[in-house]
Amino acid sequence: MTDSQMTPPEPTGADRTQPTAPVLDEGTYEQLREPRGAGRLALDGHWHQISPRYVTSQFVQNGIALALLVAVVLVLTLVLDQTWAWIPGGILAVVILVTLAILPRQAKAIGYMLREDDIVFRKGILWQRIIAVPYGRMQLVDITHGPLDRAFGVAQLKMVTAAATTGVQIPGLTQAAAESLRDTLIDVAETRRTGL
Repeated sequence: MTDSQMTPPEPTGADRTQPTAPVLDEGTYEQLREPRGAGRLALDGHWHQISPRYVTSQFVQNGIALALLVAVVLVLTLVLDQTWAWIPGGILAVVILVTLAILPRQAKAIGYMLREDDIVFRKGILWQRIIAVPYGRMQLVDITHGPLDRAFGVAQLKMVTAAATTGVQIPGLTQAAAESLRDTLIDVAETRRTGL
């Protein structure tokens, strides 16, 4: 066997931007939900998705908010005799319930793609939004997760650029995927910035 057969080639270009796919795709949805219309925005490449545990975490958080809302409305109406509280309380309860009803479909439409020069983030079905963030323009890559997110093993990755409109937040990543993606984005952004 020769040396060239034993040594793997150095990663270049797009290969260097790709963290190990099993880490990014471990414990996530299997297929990105796409709009059906002919006018939809489509990109070639491999979409990575978020974890279904994000939906569970959001259900629990919204359920707690709904329970607190009901408690406040009941105290205001029954104890303090403020019957007007039923109107805003009912409106807020309907908003929370509608949010919970569409949350699973919304979560399946969230995805991101690592390309050679940028990361592309997409969300939405009716109002589809696609954002491409060039690696060289990233100034900060941050991982955040609250107590309930930690309990369900999900995190949010935030990328900040000089332009406020191109900042991206990817919710519902598994902890391992968030850390792997953060490390990859920092490495690639550093090499792209030095090349400017």
